[in-house]
Formats: sequence, C-alpha cells, structure tokens
Amino acid sequence: MHFYQLLFKINLGSFPNSRRKIEPEIMRRLMFDNQISNIINSGVESKGLDLISNKPSVGSLSEADQFSADEIKQFWLTSRNIHESTTTEKEAFPGEMLRPVFNDIVMSSDMLDLIVEYYMASYEMMEFRKPFGEGAEDSIIVQVKMNQFGRCRIGSEIFSSLISSRHVKSSFILAKFMTESGDIDCYPGQVQYFFTHAVNLSDELSEHNLAFIHWYKPAESSNIRYHFRVRDDEICNVEL
Repeated sequence: MHFYQLLFKINLGSFPNSRRKIEPEIMRRLMFDNQISNIINSGVESKGLDLISNKPSVGSLSEADQFSADEIKQFWLTSRNIHESTTTEKEAFPGEMLRPVFNDIVMSSDMLDLIVEYYMASYEMMEFRKPFGEGAEDSIIVQVKMNQFGRCRIGSEIFSSLISSRHVKSSFILAKFMTESGDIDCYPGQVQYFFTHAVNLSDELSEHNLAFIHWYKPAESSNIRYHFRVRDDEICNVEL
C-alpha cells in the first residue's frame, strides 16, 4: 500500500480514475503500457496486441479501450524507430484532446505563417497561403481560427502543455528528428499548447491535431561545465 501511495504522489493524479479504487486502476494502466512496450521491443512478429484487449474494461478503465491495439502499436513504433515511421501528410490520430479548451482562437500573423509552412511541408503537391497573403491564385487559403487544448491523451498516456497550469511539469518533451543523412537528432522542448486546425483539402474540410512547441536552443559550447552544491559535503557537476 505504501508503494501505491508513493506512486500517486509522483504526479499520477492526472490519470483518469473512478476516485474510488485509484491504486489498482493506476497500476493496471502502467502494466498495460509495459505489456505493449515489451511486445514491440521483443523483435518477434506478433498479432498479439489484440491479446491485451481480449477482456473489455468497465467504468473509468474503459476510456483507454476506445483506441485499438493497432493504433497504440503504431504510436509506440513511431516513437521507438523513426527510420521505419510511415507518417506522411495526414495520419489517423489515435487519441483525443483534453481540457482546458479555448475555442475559435484567432491566430496571429506569425502563427499563420507557421501553419502555411507546415502544410506546405506536409502536402508537397499542394500550395497554401494565408488570407490576403502572397501565393498562387489557386492556393488553398488556410483558416485563421483554431481550437486550443491544454492536454491530449493517447492510450493511457496523457501529455500536458504550458497552458494547463496544474500539469505544467509534464509539458517538457524530447523529440526525435531524422536528418537528410539519416542520422537521428533529439531536441528538447516545451509544449505551449495543443490545437486543432481545419483546412480545405480537395473540397473536403480536414481537421489536424497539432502541438505548438518552443524548442530549446543548443548550448554555445559542448564543453561548458557547471557545478552546484546539493549538500555541504556533496558537489554535483553538470555538462551541457
């Protein structure tokens, strides 16, 4: 019981729960994620994520069951092996946006520029521009409004952002990017907010689930060292 209570104190209160049997509910979610990770990292070809969901959950535990095993597996594979990721243009989003929510936010001119740049990179065969902006006459004009969200959930894992002040500690991320040479670089950043934005693609309004992130800049020198004192008799070194 003391172990469960300790886990709860380490910021696990954001997990959905019935507020009646929170300890076993949280432990089940952790075990579920661990099962998925073990199957994917085993290197064995398996149909087996379906085995995890052979018994339907009830009550608050059923919230994670709306995401299929295939969707959760694809999410894990994308995060584990970016070289084999098949993410292009618009992919199905195996999750949902969570409160706090702010609807119909008008984007700034700078944000519209970023949105246009994103769509141009994602849909290489199409042209986009912001309202009254420069571009070809047949360019797709992006909408100026978006809906902001403080958190999002994929499976049983919840990601937070800066605008969700109660959960800001879980807004920091480490993202992988593949360079043109095939190398993998990791970049730390902080999610400012999640948002949905719709754009008209081939006469059909298509909604995208996105995140606005501030990235940390690299240190000017890779050999910078700092030290600080934790206790009177202990000094720790930090290298950037």
